[in-house]
Amino acid sequence: MSNVTTPPDAAAVEAAADRLQHAAATGTPVPPMRDLLDATDLDTAYAIQERLTAARVAGGAKIVGRKIGLTSEAVQQQIGVDTPDFGVLFDDMAYADGDVLPADATLQPRAEAEIAFVLGADLADGDLSYDQVREAIDHAVAAIEICGSRIADWKIAFGDTVADNASAGAYVLGTERKTLDEFEPREVTMSMSIDGEEVSTGTGAACLGDPVNAVQWLARYARDFGEPLRAGQLILSGALGPMRPIAPGNTVRSTVSGLGSVAFTVGK
Repeated sequence: MSNVTTPPDAAAVEAAADRLQHAAATGTPVPPMRDLLDATDLDTAYAIQERLTAARVAGGAKIVGRKIGLTSEAVQQQIGVDTPDFGVLFDDMAYADGDVLPADATLQPRAEAEIAFVLGADLADGDLSYDQVREAIDHAVAAIEICGSRIADWKIAFGDTVADNASAGAYVLGTERKTLDEFEPREVTMSMSIDGEEVSTGTGAACLGDPVNAVQWLARYARDFGEPLRAGQLILSGALGPMRPIAPGNTVRSTVSGLGSVAFTVGK
């Protein structure tokens, strides 16, 4: 559980979770949850996320890692916050390089290119310094996250996206594994294309100055939250460049220097 001073309103948490579950079940996005959730009330927003996570686990889904969102200063300014957020990755969100993503896999899908890290050690003890976090990373691969929003027209405030599992939808992983002795995350460059047309570019430095910084932020926050990061978990570190909408039939490819490329096609 998160460290809260005032317990979230249980009725609001239940109502918001029900609303988001209904959106997922019906394929119909819902309006922003201003009536149930203050835009900056992170305790309640994460309580909603926890409730939805518990429901997914009860239904048989397995937690395989975390995603970090809002790692771009420009996006933080757009939403009016000065901190990232995080969501939970489930096993049924995973796709392999070259896979076809079902068109209905996530609502209002948008793609963003990232680096995915796989942990080789727990991040539960110690000061969780940059060096400790870096040493805990076993390897990295190129990745594309397919974000989705159950909030209509992506009109999200910070509380909306946190409650909605940080807008996590699905992810696709590349096959070229590299250790941090073999490449430097903050120095990479990225290009993402849709149907062969370049639509997004960026760098490792666009992700909190260094994607490892993002993992360090998550490690500390997750431990404070009561669910520290564990060996074997997958961490999506945040976007290296702007997120772009995708549609049925699109083929999306990201190339990250030092990590190769990863691609998928959206089903029709």
